[in-house]
Amino acid sequence: MNQNHIKEIVENLIKTFLDAGTVSLTLRKQGLSKEIKSDNTPVSNGDLEVNKILTKKILELTPNIPIVSEESPENKSQDNLKNFWLIDPIDGTFDYINNLDEFTINAGLIIDRRPVAGLICAPAKNRMFYSYGENLSFELINGKSIKLNHSKYFDKKEIKFVSYSNKTKPEIDAIYKKLNVKRYVRMKSSLKFCVIAAGEFDGYVAEPRASEWDIAAGHAILKHSGGSVTDFDGNEILYGKKDFKNPSLILKSRNIQ
Repeated sequence: MNQNHIKEIVENLIKTFLDAGTVSLTLRKQGLSKEIKSDNTPVSNGDLEVNKILTKKILELTPNIPIVSEESPENKSQDNLKNFWLIDPIDGTFDYINNLDEFTINAGLIIDRRPVAGLICAPAKNRMFYSYGENLSFELINGKSIKLNHSKYFDKKEIKFVSYSNKTKPEIDAIYKKLNVKRYVRMKSSLKFCVIAAGEFDGYVAEPRASEWDIAAGHAILKHSGGSVTDFDGNEILYGKKDFKNPSLILKSRNIQ
């Protein structure tokens, strides 16, 4: 699969993501039905409907590439997947069902266990991000594709990170100190990858948590903007691991490589 083919696939998905975002907001306004899954996390009819919309279009575009979605059992038992999609229909379901704004709609294309394309829509914030190759990360603004630019906000004297929690552990504090992080702001969904790629924040650090579908799309967008995603030891993040579990993560914008 060459870059032109990947670009075509991504561009054909953008409208689907925007439409799915509209559906997610409409269903929330109407009142969501909710339940608790076996892993003690919430799911709503909005999650499931967005999953249907995304998987239908992706199957039309790439019928021979398996899909692994948080909200579907298909393909999760396969071993040694190398080429596949990772979908998180709603990342930040808690925010979604509680009328907050940071939830996102996500899909990342994995080829040879590495992210080669990503799409993330944040419907309540009216933001749409996507990427399909090196130096080819964009935000769709007023109908125009704007290449992500790290430099417009960067201040080396005021390194600012996003954080999963308002309280950080000593191991993360040590990394902050090493990177000269001066402040951090809580952000829970994959929107963190996008704001780092856009240069609005400079990085993110997390201990092992969550799953590959939570990070694949954002990884592609940040990497293709010139940023990096590694574990605490600087190792490359590969996909298709056992149970699709994440290792530790350090996200950095291009400005602090």
